[in-house]
Amino acid sequence: MNLRRVALTGLILVALAAGVLTVCQRPIGAGLLGRIANTQVGRDSVADMADGLNVALCGTGSPFPDPTRAGPCSAVIVGGKVFLIDSGEGAARSLARMGIPASRIEAIFLTHFHSDHIDGLPPVLLQSWVSGTRTRPMPLYGPEGVDSVAAGFNAAYGLDSGYRVAHHGAAIAPPSGQGAAPVAFSIQGAAAAGGLVVYNADGLVVTAFTVDHDPVHAAVGYRFDYAGRTVVFSGDTAVSAHLNAMAAGADILVHAALQPALLSTIEKRLDDKGLANLAQVMRDIVDYHATPEQAADAAKAAGVDTLVLNHLVPPQPLDYGYAAFLGDARKRFDGPIIVGEDGMLFSLPRGDDSMQRKRLF
Repeated sequence: MNLRRVALTGLILVALAAGVLTVCQRPIGAGLLGRIANTQVGRDSVADMADGLNVALCGTGSPFPDPTRAGPCSAVIVGGKVFLIDSGEGAARSLARMGIPASRIEAIFLTHFHSDHIDGLPPVLLQSWVSGTRTRPMPLYGPEGVDSVAAGFNAAYGLDSGYRVAHHGAAIAPPSGQGAAPVAFSIQGAAAAGGLVVYNADGLVVTAFTVDHDPVHAAVGYRFDYAGRTVVFSGDTAVSAHLNAMAAGADILVHAALQPALLSTIEKRLDDKGLANLAQVMRDIVDYHATPEQAADAAKAAGVDTLVLNHLVPPQPLDYGYAAFLGDARKRFDGPIIVGEDGMLFSLPRGDDSMQRKRLF
């Protein structure tokens, strides 16, 4: 009898709680949304970063659908300024979640022009323009061809920009600040061997260098040097001795990685489904992307401190699968190997050789 009363009482309490939640859904929902707004709107993680070289992963995915990752995008943050390396789909949302204001973006560096590395540009350009009231277009650095990319996006979003000027007014959306301004460079001859300095200001030196992503020409990586600390971004590449040389002694090497052993599962499934074209694409992409093991070889050859993998192929929605993705990489490089995840921040302070790591979401 007592058990029945307890059970009945429990059911009544559950029903009452459900009723209260239903009746009060509107004020409770408004309160929760208000709390989220109070903590997230206007958040500026950059303001809390110590002087040094800070590296944020705002997109560690690839063209494959992956609910846990935006398209390729990394950020280097120095002296309160943000520099993006590529801008894949979802980059703007990821930056916002991390509390990295688009108004702080100083320039964007493109490694190459595959769609997954540039299809997030328009939202980033819009957010930077309006939230920061930019009065000049965003500098868009890249190898030959970046002029066409900038012109194409500027044309495609020309009408949209006009609407926003008309709606918000020139004080909020200065017409002179919309879109992107290409800064093209060419790496040839002696520059191809030692890299080409493409940016040098306020103690930050950015050096571009060629990588092997044939038939994509030119495809480049970037080396960022600041306050005695160094981070290198491979961009998309197969094995590249040039990358190894340019990454020599870096604190962090951020390297793209594809695991053929896992990709073959997707390839087989596509064949079984009769999707021959897509199955062939899976076979084709293996030859111009380094594996995690090859990225580990590059880290060892370059003598870097830490290897961070991004542009993960195939998608890795569960960290439990990272061991399978890495394969034998840990046997080939003794330093830390980190499978990149959106929201990660690595801080390399000025004046010592330490590295701090945390999550911004």
